[in-house]
Amino acid sequence: MQPIIDRFISYVTIDTESDSKSATTPSTQKQWDLANLLVTELKTIGMQDVTISDKAYIMATLPSNVEHEVPTIGFISHFDTSPDFSGANVKPQIIRDYDGNDIVLNAAQNIVLSPNYFKDLLQYKGQTLITTDGTTLLGADDKAGITEIVTAMEYLINHPEIKHGEIKVGFTPDEEIGRGAHHFDVAQFGAEWAYTMDGSQVGELEYENFNAAGATITFKGKSVHPGYAKGKMINSLLIANDFINALPKKGIPQETKGYDGFFHVHHLAGTIEETVLELIIRDHSKLKFEKRKELISKITAKINKKYSKQFGEDIVIAVVEDQYYNMKEKVTPVKHIVDIAAKAMKEVNVKPIIKPIRGGTDGCQLSYMGLPCPNIFAGGHNFHGKYEYVPVESMQKAVEVIVKIAELTALPNYGLPVPKAKK
Repeated sequence: MQPIIDRFISYVTIDTESDSKSATTPSTQKQWDLANLLVTELKTIGMQDVTISDKAYIMATLPSNVEHEVPTIGFISHFDTSPDFSGANVKPQIIRDYDGNDIVLNAAQNIVLSPNYFKDLLQYKGQTLITTDGTTLLGADDKAGITEIVTAMEYLINHPEIKHGEIKVGFTPDEEIGRGAHHFDVAQFGAEWAYTMDGSQVGELEYENFNAAGATITFKGKSVHPGYAKGKMINSLLIANDFINALPKKGIPQETKGYDGFFHVHHLAGTIEETVLELIIRDHSKLKFEKRKELISKITAKINKKYSKQFGEDIVIAVVEDQYYNMKEKVTPVKHIVDIAAKAMKEVNVKPIIKPIRGGTDGCQLSYMGLPCPNIFAGGHNFHGKYEYVPVESMQKAVEVIVKIAELTALPNYGLPVPKAKK
């Protein structure tokens, strides 16, 4: 396992935090540092046709080693890290033979990773964990995925006795700010289907995700001296508060799970004269997703009607933009690609956990671009914060799953049971 540890640490110690406020691709110059390293590493291990675009999209090919026709498949991960928490000066800590007790990440700041709060820790007792030092995120999302893909390709190159078809590898910038697939050239990639290695705990296999939209809502107001404001002042901050209170009280992230959708208010800033509210809208159901967007319009119209005479024009301006859609619609017609991944997991003693993603990945956008792309576990937990960790054994299992998928894809009917002929 040491080569996996060394490779992973070499990636996470390079700062690749993306920036949603930037208009460039990649959104931060520092993402090039890891991108260029990956290009060199892919060439070093023996991958063919290694390319990097002017926007830092990396592609490489492992040629087929069989003579019969096999579908070209791909594996994809992103190398940026979330701007939600610092990714600079990451100092990973290695916890060998984890004993199931609290892990002190940072004694000086009293930051503790505890199984009393993060109960998933207990399923990794006796394993090797890589954690943060409590001051940054770790970057397992998704440098664990990159580690696994590169390691699996290296293994296949060094073990030609494992038969497989042509395999494509793709690494992208800016996934964490929703742009990872924006400049991905599906035609150049040339795969019939692919898998993103971007899930969480060992065993996760996902082909459903949220339909997603973002809303920016601007509230206008009128500022008047508060001592003489009766009938004159309109406080945009209070109108924004009324708008938030009109949203479903239980339809927020901390009150939902599974297939539940939500509204998530993530930014609010303003003055009496103007307040800007930013929120995201999520739902697995396309019908409920559309109704959520309609609710934004209805609340907006109701408030505008209330203030129409006093303000003289629309006091609330709502802009709602779709971000991505549920990949289930695109993956279900080719469900065998999920079945192959599930069989691969079972054959390496991993129990598949098939469940909806409460978020999105590059794969959901790529699926609508013509590249069906389910999501497979990368092994990490508690992404985007100081409590992030990854079990090394989970990364090793992900490597084994990739190798097994490659092997199964080269078998007749992908190693899956042949459907019985209808009488």
